[in-house]
Amino acid sequence: MALFGPLTPLVEARADGVTYVRTAEPLPAHPDTWIDRLEHWAALTPDRPFIAERDDKGGWRTISYAQTLDATMRIGSWLLAHGASAERPLLILSGNSIEHGLLSLAGMAVGAPTCPVSTAYSLVSQDLSKLKGVIELMTPSFFFAQDANAYARALALAKSRDIGLITGDISADATPFSELLATPVSAAARAARAALTPDSIGKFLLTSGSTGTPKAVVNTQRMLCASHEMLREALPFFKEEPPILVEWLPWAHTFGSNSSFGLILYNGGTFYIDDGRPTPSGIATTVKNLTEIGPTIFFNVPKGFEELLPHLKANTALRETFFSRVKMFFYAGAGLSQPVFEGYRALSAEVLGAPLPWTTSLGSTETGPGAIINVRGLERTQNVGVPHRGVELKLVPNAGKLEARLRGPNITPGYWRRPDLNATAFDEEGFYKIGDALKLAEPGDWTGGFMFDGRVSEDFKLATGTWVSVGPLRIAFLNHFQPLAQDLVVAGENRDDIGALVFPNFAALAAIAPGLSPDEMVRDPRVKAAFAGRLKSLAAAATGSSTRIVRLALLSAPPSIDLGEATDKGSLNQRLLLANRAETVEALYGPAIADNEVRLS
Repeated sequence: MALFGPLTPLVEARADGVTYVRTAEPLPAHPDTWIDRLEHWAALTPDRPFIAERDDKGGWRTISYAQTLDATMRIGSWLLAHGASAERPLLILSGNSIEHGLLSLAGMAVGAPTCPVSTAYSLVSQDLSKLKGVIELMTPSFFFAQDANAYARALALAKSRDIGLITGDISADATPFSELLATPVSAAARAARAALTPDSIGKFLLTSGSTGTPKAVVNTQRMLCASHEMLREALPFFKEEPPILVEWLPWAHTFGSNSSFGLILYNGGTFYIDDGRPTPSGIATTVKNLTEIGPTIFFNVPKGFEELLPHLKANTALRETFFSRVKMFFYAGAGLSQPVFEGYRALSAEVLGAPLPWTTSLGSTETGPGAIINVRGLERTQNVGVPHRGVELKLVPNAGKLEARLRGPNITPGYWRRPDLNATAFDEEGFYKIGDALKLAEPGDWTGGFMFDGRVSEDFKLATGTWVSVGPLRIAFLNHFQPLAQDLVVAGENRDDIGALVFPNFAALAAIAPGLSPDEMVRDPRVKAAFAGRLKSLAAAATGSSTRIVRLALLSAPPSIDLGEATDKGSLNQRLLLANRAETVEALYGPAIADNEVRLS
């Protein structure tokens, strides 16, 4: 079984330094809509489970492809009858569930696209400010929440603004989801389904970007289908074996929604919803689920791989099930540390006799999500590969780097109701300006793939005029400080040297300073000594001022979702964090050394 398909780069270099890269192999014809794929599998494999989730007895509740198609059209009929449309979409507040999946498919089937919202906007946010921003942007017709009690604050906000409520349980103020399922399929729904085209909006996905203000990315049916036809050609084993996923990645984000959920739908597989999380408290649930169900490919963000690894090493039953049919590891969303990468290679070699291949991809919510993928298998964690079939990559010189821009059928037509953003998001040739920089993994070798070279907007100059490349520096830091540091923000613009605001891994620090609170840990001499030793050895390997971090501030307070500093996946917003914590940065560069700071002598 071939795991990787051919992607042969064709390169065109212009005299002005701009380079275009595309793949020689064409993108095959593909269906017009995801609903075509649902109908295909409902006819071919009607009884195959499509989505499975835990029931209240600890077993698995499933819905088949035939049941999904029937429910999709019933729910779509209800949505149309009650005024849902692209202008007044349904907002899905709660996390991954069978009901969430059905609502999403129903909306796209009848031209009334839904918009999933990060659960953190309702459950973590203290002031609901981002949810209020989403309401203003999207003008929703309905909110859906699986659990009315858990989402009571958000539902009260909706009620105060005359937004309809749908809940998965019984609530006096809401329409029960069961009513939607009981709706007969209407002629209007059938007509709306028949009227779908590749340009029909399939869904909206929210992204904050550098401002922290939610933006709604239009996801057309063309984007959704082209993305998965590209993925099938890059990883052709999906054509031969229906994929099985056991996964927690939220469907409010493109990785979990478009990539993972779409992979299962497009290829007729089964999605087991993992109700765990890659946290010290949530990983036990993931371990339980993976001990019962083995995936055929394992997608995760780097933190998810990191949290699971010690359990795989220690738990024989987990290890046996996990490795029983998995073919490949796939990470995205952030940089994976080399120690974690090597840990999985060593463990899979021990269990299977040879290390399992890794791959990764580069993309964004605006690119469907994948635009570039590694089809050689990773030797170094940051090689994101070459363009997918049908994708054109444009490399534009920018401040000593190559800024990546992308064009293809997987690219969004723009942001909903934001012509101001659309005017700057695309260049004069229609390429989407993703904001990432790339460089060749092997100088002069266009077939060897590209390395991620940071975010163009995050890079800055020191007072000496020396450029600091934030992305690679962050990855080097996290590799070196494993497992002491969870994440960091690089500081030092217009200053003499580089500093960092560090979010420690308090679970790891508990072994150094047990029994202390986070606020006490960041001031503990033992913790500071551990960071000082790593900082000294990292500086010794630096090649100059652009890679030499001189000072650290250890932060006890986590990044704020309300302030736009982080998403519920854990991705940090560098610029907002620096702006919001300007006093901490000023203190870090002041003459006095605070008791939560570490500096090179």
